[in-house]
Amino acid sequence: MSRSITTTESAVERTMVFVLYDKVTLQDVAAPLEIFARANDFGARYRVLLASPTGQPVGTTAFTRLCVDIPVADAPHSIDTLLVPGGVPADFTFVSGTHDIPEELTPDTVPEALAAVRELAPRASRIASVCTGAFLLAALGMLDGRHATTHWAHCAQLAREYPNVIVDQDALFVQDGSFITGAGISAGIDLALAIVENDYGTDVARRVARWMVVFLQRPGGQDQFSVWSQAGIPTTRGLRQVLDAVALDPAADHSTTAMAARAAVSERHLARMFRDEVGMTPARYVERTRLEAAKLLLVTGDESQEAVARRAGFGSPETMRRIFRRSLGVSPGGYRSRFRTTGINRRAPESNLVNHGRMLQQEHAD
Repeated sequence: MSRSITTTESAVERTMVFVLYDKVTLQDVAAPLEIFARANDFGARYRVLLASPTGQPVGTTAFTRLCVDIPVADAPHSIDTLLVPGGVPADFTFVSGTHDIPEELTPDTVPEALAAVRELAPRASRIASVCTGAFLLAALGMLDGRHATTHWAHCAQLAREYPNVIVDQDALFVQDGSFITGAGISAGIDLALAIVENDYGTDVARRVARWMVVFLQRPGGQDQFSVWSQAGIPTTRGLRQVLDAVALDPAADHSTTAMAARAAVSERHLARMFRDEVGMTPARYVERTRLEAAKLLLVTGDESQEAVARRAGFGSPETMRRIFRRSLGVSPGGYRSRFRTTGINRRAPESNLVNHGRMLQQEHAD
């Protein structure tokens, strides 16, 4: 989960400067901007300036350009917070494909962005990054010896290319001293709300969160995305059959022995197949699949936690509770209360779970 920022209420005006460069990620900029603007509606006093190297508009990754207020050279001498969004080099082109993770370059390869951050950082009391903006801070040595995070798809790269950075791959945001790094894209909302809470108190941040229809502190971290987005599509027929069986009946016997027999391979070979084609161990896959099933049952039905645990394959509410806490940072009851649907699909939880399994079976077939 995210690491808390201590609250120190203040009514002083705070100058926020966003460093923009060509092909910046639009949501990395727009999400915090909206949070700070709404905070001003509830009593905060943010003065926000958008700066680019030349003072000219910049391109974004999302079909539009952004106007800016000032060139970097004209930025205020004293900045409360310097915010560094992620992005890609201006000449970078995304290549269409079937991959789940866009094969993109990070902005530490953009000289203009590095120069702008290098120039403005000494003027800032606090420096925050969103998504791959952390790569700019890391490239300038600002995160050496510090805890930091970035988009989940780039955490391993950040740790590999900048080994002096202590990467927390599950956090939505991490504060280490005067540096705050946020995870991917929409996590800019979480980071900005944390900044508002630090600057103007919990009440203002809570009112902003309610107006924006988001959690003040959402449960879980980056690791809460679906297991299906992590698991690759297997090429081996036997492995596909194993994955389908787990999805269709998560409460069945899915021990390594049973799955190996289903795939007609040895347990050692099964483990190798999972490692190479799914990217996790058989036990981890089963646990994540059961977690997905339990989440679906909790928000689409009214069964007791004992019944949900049994149908999802956890066996007992205690086991389910432990895995929810470890994986999502919230109890099953807490998850249900926060994510329950309006009720339109709550009448047939059995069919919901079966349809969910069949949908995943079709994904494997495709």
